[in-house]
Amino acid sequence: MKNTLEIFFAVLIWEICTVLAVYAAQPLTKVIMTTGSFSEREAAMYVAQDQGFFRRYGLELTFVQVRNGPVGMAAIASGETQLHEGSATGAVLGAAAEGVDLVFVAGMINKLIGNIMASPKIKSPADLKGKVIAVTSASGGSWMFTTLALEYWGLDAKRDGISFRILGDESVRSQALANETVAATHLGYTFSAPLISRGFTNLADLAKLPIPFQSTGVLTTRRFINASPEVVESVLRGIVDSLQFIAQKKSASSKRKIWSTTVL
Repeated sequence: MKNTLEIFFAVLIWEICTVLAVYAAQPLTKVIMTTGSFSEREAAMYVAQDQGFFRRYGLELTFVQVRNGPVGMAAIASGETQLHEGSATGAVLGAAAEGVDLVFVAGMINKLIGNIMASPKIKSPADLKGKVIAVTSASGGSWMFTTLALEYWGLDAKRDGISFRILGDESVRSQALANETVAATHLGYTFSAPLISRGFTNLADLAKLPIPFQSTGVLTTRRFINASPEVVESVLRGIVDSLQFIAQKKSASSKRKIWSTTVL
């Protein structure tokens, strides 16, 4: 009886090891996703890569930062990439209007976020009249976010003499504002913080304004969904795992802070 059990467990362990070896040997499916942004909004993607969440679902996902949204749209339209992380910007809507079969498959941030930062000389939105505002591109996220904020404040760029200057990503635009080369720009919270501490004006935290908007999400084409639905699902599973991981870390950090405060 004892020998029989030993043989049974030996065979069982061998079969398990064989299955695991076959699974490990399976090649990962390569996927490329672009983004035209560089801010805290991309945190879920970077965490998913660092923690291996995409590999968990059999994917080797390459997350590429491109210069702006239009470049990302051109890449996905040509088939060079399969997915794009972005917002419902002019670049995205324009590409869809021109025939690219784009579709949002997930929304990670479903509202405007970030701050409209301005020179210390700017005290209210009305002071933006006749001024220059920096944006990433002529139809990208920073332009869209800023345009929606101007509309909320009752301002019109053409009527009020407000001009947009294309400078690039947040690092470049924040430096331009710090040097007061421009009067204002939209920045994420990370790049806003140093300017706020130096006395620059935060005209608005957009997340607190009642402006409906589909911000950061995942886009792909209907063609790719039809061809590889399991890949799209695996990408979304990896992102969900990442968001859950971030939320757990945030919760644990808050609990430690409360515990530390209580003890002290």
